[in-house]
Amino acid sequence: MINKKIFIACDSTNISKIKEIIKKTQKLKIKIGYKFGLEFLNSKNGRIFLSKLKRKIIFADLKLHDIPNTCVSTIKAIKDLKVNYLTIHISSGLEALKACKKISGKTKLIGVTVLTSLDNNALKKIGFNKSVKKLVLHQAKIANEAKLDAIVCSAQEVPFIKKVFKKEIITPGIRFDNKNNDQKRVLTPKQAFQNGSDWLVIGRPITKGNIKKNVQKLVNHLSQ
Repeated sequence: MINKKIFIACDSTNISKIKEIIKKTQKLKIKIGYKFGLEFLNSKNGRIFLSKLKRKIIFADLKLHDIPNTCVSTIKAIKDLKVNYLTIHISSGLEALKACKKISGKTKLIGVTVLTSLDNNALKKIGFNKSVKKLVLHQAKIANEAKLDAIVCSAQEVPFIKKVFKKEIITPGIRFDNKNNDQKRVLTPKQAFQNGSDWLVIGRPITKGNIKKNVQKLVNHLSQ
């Protein structure tokens, strides 16, 4: 259990809710980090809260996707937050990835592959002629060339991604059951770790409802 690592997705703009999530997920035998996405980071008090949050592993899920200069300027603009992890879409291109990695400093730069809300049919509709598997594999090779610190992909893709990308792999789309909600490529926490994920990103299965009971459910699930 001690080597299991979980990012809890703090998908809310309610500061009281965020404080509750952090308070009720401390002192576990699981390594815990906190993921803050666009919803929180663009909220009125989000940035202020994050700037004051100390001694926590912070994952800023900004999913940068722009021209190289804009991506670089954005990373410089949030340097004061001293986040541990930061996401950028691999589809921003190799030039942008290399430029961002060059100035990212101690912040680990994470390349985002194909979002877990997309499947083969969805990719076709937006103009991609590769399957999810082939596109994710292609993007992992780009991330490797750009010397990124980690990548995000579905846990379903981890076994073949590990063959071309040897650093940290972070996997969202984690569910305790078969209820996908808005995700399409999902696995359970235990399946994801068995596949070789280094970090799991878990949101609603922990933060919706009774947080302490949900955390215990996760611990029990991983202990089986």
